[in-house]
Amino acid sequence: MVALIALGGFDMVSMVIRQTLVQLSTPDAMRGRVSAVSFLFIGASNQLGEFESGATAALMGVIPAAVLGGVGTLVVVGLWSVLFPALRRIDTLTKAPGPL
Repeated sequence: MVALIALGGFDMVSMVIRQTLVQLSTPDAMRGRVSAVSFLFIGASNQLGEFESGATAALMGVIPAAVLGGVGTLVVVGLWSVLFPALRRIDTLTKAPGPL
């Protein structure tokens, strides 16, 4: 239970950081549109992720699906760190380096 509470808290902090970076790196004239698209994708990703997790668990079993999900997450993190090196260099939320 403590681990779930901690993970939920860390996820909230991560969400705030991501949204702040989107707001800081978006030009003023585009901020509303970018926020709307971001909100749409975040909202849809929860339902799609739940469906994908359930379908994968039904096809492969719970443990292989969880392992595959963890490995997939690590692959995406590694890929994004190579494709978007500017994200790795951000060390403050006071101003973003421009378009990410």
